[in-house]
Amino acid sequence: MRRLLVMLAAIPAALSLLAPAPARAAQCQPPNGFGGFITQFKAEATRLGVSPRALAALDGVTEDKRVLSLDRNQKHFRVSFEEFARKRVTTGRVNKGKAMLKKYANLFAAVEQRYGVPGPVIVAIWGMETDYGAVLGNMSSVRSLATLAHDCRRTEMFQNELLSALRIIDRGDMTSDQMRGAWAGELGQTQFLASNYVRFAVDFDGNGRRDLIRSVPDVLASTANYLKAYGWRRGQPWTEGSANFVVLQQWNKSQNYQRAIALFASRVAEG
Repeated sequence: MRRLLVMLAAIPAALSLLAPAPARAAQCQPPNGFGGFITQFKAEATRLGVSPRALAALDGVTEDKRVLSLDRNQKHFRVSFEEFARKRVTTGRVNKGKAMLKKYANLFAAVEQRYGVPGPVIVAIWGMETDYGAVLGNMSSVRSLATLAHDCRRTEMFQNELLSALRIIDRGDMTSDQMRGAWAGELGQTQFLASNYVRFAVDFDGNGRRDLIRSVPDVLASTANYLKAYGWRRGQPWTEGSANFVVLQQWNKSQNYQRAIALFASRVAEG
């Protein structure tokens, strides 16, 4: 949620590594209303190989006016870095991050060995996004994405996200009922867009599903996999001016957010 308020307008740039949007998108806000849009979208999703089982997630879905209100009334952060960091890189959050690093030491070591991303960086993202999984959001992701896809403001982007959400269901990672999160459809303990979930989520606990809501191993490894895909350099610093700091731009386009992640990670790494 916090991440959305900072960067939603910049999200399309983060989709450069992702699959393209549907070739023939449904018409946004068609004359026959939201129901007509869902009918069109189902037809397009069927053409693209989505199963009837996954499409059933759209049965009876209704537009969520609260989502539209939140989308129209985002507050962009225009504050100094010092003020931004003071509210997010708190002593309590950093101390909990150090405890998480210790609690999951073996897991972080395995993730770093596989993907090259050190624990403090993942901890920083985990803490800033959802307070280590404590604040995930409880809105229906399918309903939120359908609402934003029907809206004409960013219909192509959100039709792609809705299609990705159905593919998450199709491959058995989650059911539509389990897919609950922030108001714009982000999922899991480090707040993945559905398209990022499809592209970067990994089954690190080996249970056959990629679960970024309930599986800490999947959450941490998937976050590392995301950063690796954007060019994270093993063993290199993450501070400003480094190649890895540039990679953090792909996590969030806000310079304040990038700097806060780097600062948070450095404080956690102090031990």
